Amino acid sequence: MGFNSHKMIRVLIGAFLVALVNVCAGQDAKLSKKEKEILAFVDRNHPESVRLLERAVNINSGTLNLSGVKEVGKLFGEEFRKIGFGIRWIDMPPAMNRAGHLFAERRGTKGKRLLLIGHLDTVFEPESPFQQWTLKDTIASGPGVNDMKGGDVILLFALKALEEAGALKDTQIVVALHGDEEHGGDPEVISRGDIVEAAKRSDLALAFETATGFNYGTVARRGASSWQLKVKGKRAHSGGVFNKNTGAGAIYEAARILNSFYEQLQEQYLTFNPGLIVGGSTAAIDGVSGTADGKTNVVAETAIVNGDLRFISEEQKVKARQRMRQIVEQHLPQTDAEIVFEDGIPSMPPTQGNLDLLAYLNKVSIDLGMGEVKPWDPGQRGAGDISYVAPYISGIDGLGAMGTGAHTLSETINLRTFADLTKRTAILIYRLTREVKN
Repeated sequence: MGFNSHKMIRVLIGAFLVALVNVCAGQDAKLSKKEKEILAFVDRNHPESVRLLERAVNINSGTLNLSGVKEVGKLFGEEFRKIGFGIRWIDMPPAMNRAGHLFAERRGTKGKRLLLIGHLDTVFEPESPFQQWTLKDTIASGPGVNDMKGGDVILLFALKALEEAGALKDTQIVVALHGDEEHGGDPEVISRGDIVEAAKRSDLALAFETATGFNYGTVARRGASSWQLKVKGKRAHSGGVFNKNTGAGAIYEAARILNSFYEQLQEQYLTFNPGLIVGGSTAAIDGVSGTADGKTNVVAETAIVNGDLRFISEEQKVKARQRMRQIVEQHLPQTDAEIVFEDGIPSMPPTQGNLDLLAYLNKVSIDLGMGEVKPWDPGQRGAGDISYVAPYISGIDGLGAMGTGAHTLSETINLRTFADLTKRTAILIYRLTREVKN
C-alpha cells in the first residue's frame, strides 16, 4: 500500500496536536528566573558566537580533507572543554580515509539523558572556489555556514549559556560531531558505531542540521540507499535489431526497466533516481564516472545504471526493492539484467515519541514568544545522522541555523535568527534535563 501525502501530513498534525495538549497540561507558561539568566547570556555573547562561526567556516573541512576536519574538531573541542565536557577524538581506520569524530560528554543523573548531534565536515573540498566567510548586513555566506557549522555553534552556545547559569551540573549530555556526515565512511558499523553506543545510554536525541524554517521541526527523515542495474544484450549488426535472433539490445532493456520504475513505483516519500548511465558495445562505471563505446550500426551489448533509493520506513524500502527486482526480471528478447542494492543511511520514521518531543519544543517556543513549531513534511528532507539512532531513542532534527543554498556556492546563514534559535535550544535542553525520568 502506498503512502498518501495528504493523509500522512494530517496524521502527523493530528498526533502532534494530541502531544501538544499533553505537554501544555503539565507545564507553566512562565519563564523562571534561571531561564531569564540563560537568555541574557545568549544575548551578551551573540557577537562571540558569530566570531567563532567565522573561524570555523574559514577552516576548510571538506570530508576528504582529513587535516581540516580535525582542525575544526580541535576548535570545537577546546570550547567544550572550557565548559566541563570530557573530550575524545575517535579516529577511523586509515583504510576508510575519514578523519574521525569529536565526542564531548558530561556524566550525571539529573533529568533526561541527551544526545546532541552535529557534524564537522562540509561538501566543499580544498579545490572548491568557495572557501571564505563573507558578511553583508546580517547575511553571512561561506562553506558550511548553515550546513552545519552554524548548527554546531548554536548547540555549543546553548550549552555555554547553561554552564554560565550553573545548569549543567549533574546532567548527562553527549555531543557527537561526526567528521564524515556528508560522505559517510564505510563500513557504517564502524563509522556510526560510537553514536549508536551513545544512543543506547541516552533518552532523547536532538540534531542540529539546517533548520527547515523557524517554525518547523523535523520528526521524520527519509533513508537513502543505492542500487546498480547491469544489463546485457546480444551484440550484433543493427539491421537485425528486434528480430528473433538479435533481440532488443542492452540499452532498450535498460530504458524499459527505468521507465517501468517511473510508471509503477510512484508513491509518497519514495524516490528512485538514476544518477549515472552508460551503455554501448562496452561500458563500465568507476565510482562517480563512466565510460562506454559503441557505434550506431551495432546493437548495444552492455548498459549500467547507478541510482539511489529514498524511503520513509524500512517497510517501504523492502517493498520497493521487491517490486524493482520483479520489473528487472521481465526481460526483453535476448537480454538479461540484474539489480544489486546497497544499504546506506536508514530512515527516521515519524514516531509518537518524536512528535511528543516536538510538542515539548513547541511549548518552549510559545513560552519564549517565538510562535508555534510544527512538524515538517518528511518528503522535503533527505537523510541524516539522527536516523542511525532512531531505532533506539526518540528525537527531532532541524534545530540548526537558518539560511539558503546549502551545498551550493551561495550557501548563507541568516544571523537575525541565530540568537533566537540558540535561546530556544538552551531552554529546551534546560527543561529536558530537569524532567523526571519515566
